[in-house]
Amino acid sequence: MVTTAPVKAPPSAKDCAKDKAFVLWFEEVGIADIAIVGGKNASLGEMIRQLTPVGVRVPTGFATTAYAYRYFIEKAGLEAKLRQGFSDLDVEDVNNLRQRGMQARSLILNTPFPKELANAIAQAYQQLCQRYGNDPQEFCEQFEPEYRDTCLQSNYNTDVAVRSSATAEDLPDASFAGQQETYLNVHGVKGVLEACHKCFASLFTNRAISYRTVKGFDHFDVALSVGVQKMVRSDLASSGVMFSIDTETGFKNAALVTAAYGLGENVVQGAVNPDEYLVFKPTLQEGYCPILDKRLGSKEVKMVYDDGGKLTKNISVPPSERGKYAINDEEILTLAKWASIIEDHYSQVRGSYTPMDIEWAKDGKTGELFIVQARPETVQSQKSANVICHYQLKGDVETLQATSVLATGRAVGEMIGQGKARVILDVNKIDRFQAKEVLVTDKTDPDWEPIMKRASAIVTNQGGRTCHAAIIAREMGIPAIVGCGNATNQLKTGQPVTVSCAEGDEGKVYQGLLPFEVQETPLDNLPRTRTKIMMNVGNPEKAFSLSFLPCDGVGLARFEFIIANHIKAHPMALIHFDKLEDPSVKEEIAQLTALYEHKPDFFVDKLANGISIIAAAFYPKPVIVRMSDFKSNEYANLLGGQQFEPREENPMLGWRGASRYCDEIYREAYGLECKALKRVRDEMGLTNVIPMIPFCRTPDEGRRVLAEMEKHGLKRGDNGLQVYVMCEIPSNVILADEYSQIFDGFSIGSNDLTQLTLGLDRDSALVAHIFDERNEAVKQMVRMVIEKAKKNGRKIGICGQAPSDYPEFACFLVELGIDSISLNPDSVLKTLLDIAKVEGVN
Repeated sequence: MVTTAPVKAPPSAKDCAKDKAFVLWFEEVGIADIAIVGGKNASLGEMIRQLTPVGVRVPTGFATTAYAYRYFIEKAGLEAKLRQGFSDLDVEDVNNLRQRGMQARSLILNTPFPKELANAIAQAYQQLCQRYGNDPQEFCEQFEPEYRDTCLQSNYNTDVAVRSSATAEDLPDASFAGQQETYLNVHGVKGVLEACHKCFASLFTNRAISYRTVKGFDHFDVALSVGVQKMVRSDLASSGVMFSIDTETGFKNAALVTAAYGLGENVVQGAVNPDEYLVFKPTLQEGYCPILDKRLGSKEVKMVYDDGGKLTKNISVPPSERGKYAINDEEILTLAKWASIIEDHYSQVRGSYTPMDIEWAKDGKTGELFIVQARPETVQSQKSANVICHYQLKGDVETLQATSVLATGRAVGEMIGQGKARVILDVNKIDRFQAKEVLVTDKTDPDWEPIMKRASAIVTNQGGRTCHAAIIAREMGIPAIVGCGNATNQLKTGQPVTVSCAEGDEGKVYQGLLPFEVQETPLDNLPRTRTKIMMNVGNPEKAFSLSFLPCDGVGLARFEFIIANHIKAHPMALIHFDKLEDPSVKEEIAQLTALYEHKPDFFVDKLANGISIIAAAFYPKPVIVRMSDFKSNEYANLLGGQQFEPREENPMLGWRGASRYCDEIYREAYGLECKALKRVRDEMGLTNVIPMIPFCRTPDEGRRVLAEMEKHGLKRGDNGLQVYVMCEIPSNVILADEYSQIFDGFSIGSNDLTQLTLGLDRDSALVAHIFDERNEAVKQMVRMVIEKAKKNGRKIGICGQAPSDYPEFACFLVELGIDSISLNPDSVLKTLLDIAKVEGVN
């Protein structure tokens, strides 16, 4: 019989106080009982008791207590022997650590459990079996009394997970994750007792001994509880890890969910590259569907039950399944909601913000989702919010990327590390590792930790952002690149390398020891100015990090960056995929859009993802998003673009901006841009997005563009929709009164406005010396449009380069009463202080 939920918990195995019981049911413990059942089990009990009523599903079970562990140690007289074994412990000596750990574990494993403890565990397991419908009592009644016990022992066989839970683990400032052992698919009384015994011994794994020493915990102040929990049959479905915070930046409003096929150990250990999903929590809680991003992982293997002598085994995932997401959108949103609920509950219990690290599993028999573990996140939650550290390579990064990148993967930690590479594939050879080297391996597990803390950086073939290597690298404050695929082949021992995680989501391993700099920016006691300080943000991968800078929103986010770097294909080539003339281009687009039967959906999804990440990063502050403004020669460089773009003598003044949107040749492509915007605002709830129309030559052209947007459900005024226009053509200034009747606001584009006011081509080296936004003619144009916008009650800001480059120009704008100035990120703090002086703000 299979049941999706257990019957009510039976009474405790012993009718006595919690601190003197050998076994307690999860329903009997809560977060206040860490000293009794360890962090993991206390958390499971807390969720079952407090969060099951609000819909969070957690499989039940029982825990052996810290008292049971100490009873075992004391009754067998083991503490004195263990202390003697640790008298000359040196965790910096890998061989010494290995030998002392082996001695301690052997001592415990060769000492049998007291009969009374073994009986308590056996009885609790039998009761758990009964709760989940596995009750052989009636069946065994047919046998003679002398055979009845044997029958019962053999037929109580509910599958359980047996997990270690130390009394010093899952604390807000020390996770101890993975330090002790876990056993999956354990059956029968004998199997459960053996697994519990091994868990007791695992309190003295090499990695646990090393971690406790580094964190300053006394080995004999820590006790071990064992959780015995009903298995979720994720071997028939999927599982993963999720965080209620962005793991790389500490951005609080995003939940990161990872998923792979099979049991969750592969995700935790980094044996697979899982799918990754990013969800925005604030609008999720309002009922929207804000999946900001989905990344397909390779998911090459999955862990399943083994019918042979082992408990589990890894098998290959068929290529057809690898190319699909492991869970659907509804499941992603459910998990993210649970992450928010769990985070809110623990924050309330602890009295302070507590982001969570959570393991989940999907039952392949029932289709239900479950939470199987939850612990406080211990890295980002401990960082200071008053200082921003920014790592940056020196020199021409584009040239470096083109000539010296040896390997790439998922960046962990926004830092840079360097040193000589040390390729190690066997954990038994970690004694070869030298301090400050770059560890290069296939994947890590807790057995690698004694050397990980000495590495300058870590590079692995396998794993995602929630794997073991990633978690430990963050905790130890070193950069890591995971999921490289072939790093152990590409890098050689002794080779000098630089590991950069400071360039976005993709981490890069460079040849050589490259120069870099670290900038620390204090954020305390900054002034508040009347003029809104906004930022120009192009790369969505940097948005969460940039959101920590003091600003009032985004004054310019450009579609072009997302299209060129994330979509890469011309929108018309996607719309008319079947009519593409170049076979090689068609094949490249087919590979790029392999998950999409309807190719235009790829454009909408990727554009919506990029916009939504930037909008979420600064929510609820305004995010002004400029719709596409490629020139025809730039569009032609996109995949398939040659077939759809004209050849123009002067693309800078040609078919660009608003002129494209209503043209029959491009109208369908503009429709895709509108669909992406509508999804971000209406389906994800990110109504802080304000679309902006570039290069709008006449008021009539502006009206036609708004009418085109309305056809796709973007009507000005509906759902608070505002539409701005770029002020970058002299006609925008001269006719600003009329434009004010059509649009809700202006943003001055100083680059094009300077070019067109002075009648020069800013790309021409011959006249480049004349280009200067501080020219009096340009300043008069700026003055004129600010005055007209103010008169008409319209917002006006600037998003061009000038305020970032010239502090005096920024001051000129402030004196005119401009509403906002949008700056490049590296100019924000300096310009903020300059503007505060002009405004007389302290």
